[in-house]
Amino acid sequence: MPSIPGKYQHFKNEDIDDYFSAVGVPYLARKMMSMSSPLMEISLDGDKMTIKSTSMMRTIESTFTLGEEYDEKMPDTTLKSKTVIIGDDELLTESLIPDSEYKTKRHYKFTDEGVVVTLSHDKAARPAKRHYKRVN
Repeated sequence: MPSIPGKYQHFKNEDIDDYFSAVGVPYLARKMMSMSSPLMEISLDGDKMTIKSTSMMRTIESTFTLGEEYDEKMPDTTLKSKTVIIGDDELLTESLIPDSEYKTKRHYKFTDEGVVVTLSHDKAARPAKRHYKRVN
């Protein structure tokens, strides 16, 4: 059974440019995000989880209580999010985009080798995937 906490290095995307385009990310920012290879660190202390993503462009860190709504700061807005653990090897973050009816989800599927994060959004025709390998 894989452990969720750990460090993960991004190495591959699937359909990420189409996804970012559909949700309105400007061209230059979309290209920069598509080319970035962030390090994601996940820690868990009881029911408190921290997810930190570090790239050359920026560092984003969220600390929250599992199952409770929290404010998730993004580069251009703050989402109302809630993250839950599903079984022993999955996380699901559901977010509501402010001033809209749109919802977005991030589904994390963990293995001993790494994690695949599937991104979905009400405006995107199909989800995107970001692949990470476990580095510790």
